[in-house]
Amino acid sequence: MTDPLAAAAETVATEARGLAALAEGFAPGAPMAEAFGRAVELVRAAPGRVIVTGMGKSGHVARKVAATLASTGTPALFVHPAEASHGDLGMIGAGDVVLALSNSGETPELRDVLAYAVRFGIPLVALTARPRSTLARAATITLPLPDAPEACGEVRAPTTSTTLAMVAGDALAVALLRARGFTGDDFRALHPGGKLGASLRRVADMMHAGRELPLVPLGTPVPDAVAVLTAAGLGCVGVTEGDALVGLVTDGDLRRHANEGLRGLRVDEVMTRGPKTVTPRTLAAEALGLLSRTKITALFVVEGERPVGLIHVHDVLAEGVL
Repeated sequence: MTDPLAAAAETVATEARGLAALAEGFAPGAPMAEAFGRAVELVRAAPGRVIVTGMGKSGHVARKVAATLASTGTPALFVHPAEASHGDLGMIGAGDVVLALSNSGETPELRDVLAYAVRFGIPLVALTARPRSTLARAATITLPLPDAPEACGEVRAPTTSTTLAMVAGDALAVALLRARGFTGDDFRALHPGGKLGASLRRVADMMHAGRELPLVPLGTPVPDAVAVLTAAGLGCVGVTEGDALVGLVTDGDLRRHANEGLRGLRVDEVMTRGPKTVTPRTLAAEALGLLSRTKITALFVVEGERPVGLIHVHDVLAEGVL
């Protein structure tokens, strides 16, 4: 019986060599490099979508590539080549670009898609390891993958080839993302759900603001500040001088000065000066990190020096930010 760990190590090493060959293909002057640049410009300039297609294991990769493109600012969808022959060709329209994946370039189910693209002048980008294949000959641009050995040897099940196609698809998505100037805010708009969406939210999305904001001016008697703190229920009250936030009074500050007779004190005498703050555009995940590192429960949100909100650790955690 073959040592399973040896088989695993050999699989990873084989696929790693394939990826190294793919990386070399992006060197200046290499066939992939020149074709890749043209493909990026073709897709970026297209007014429509990227129609990604492939059969079998290449189809599974094509679905993932389409999803990655769509989530990073390049409208895309997957069209199954067999279904395309039974009406789904109507999903491919003028202004679209077809991205077809086939390691051999001879997948029979792709032929109707290729014929349709040629007939209606729809640009076709081929991702294949056979630059002289039927697919490559029909393509507007061919992205040549290395003809690397499959990890399973003589069985030749798609392993290395699908890894290379997946990484090449990721490379295309990232290149387009950067060419379009796609930002974290754009990404967040497309990922509103789950932990990823939560971590990409901004402080402005979850802060307390307006009448909820507990503020008192410098010189306020401590009992009056305590009344504001208690009513807000956020564990602290901000102290302002003019429009600027100059201090913060927390439950902890009050406990530390309890023996001094709080009734006779003003906020100036008990507050923490120069409190930690964030801005409305700070990522919620960054705010949570600051709260955790400094072991505090709330942060005032400022624009310049003016307090515009307050964010509490409970609010951040309730939104699913981790």
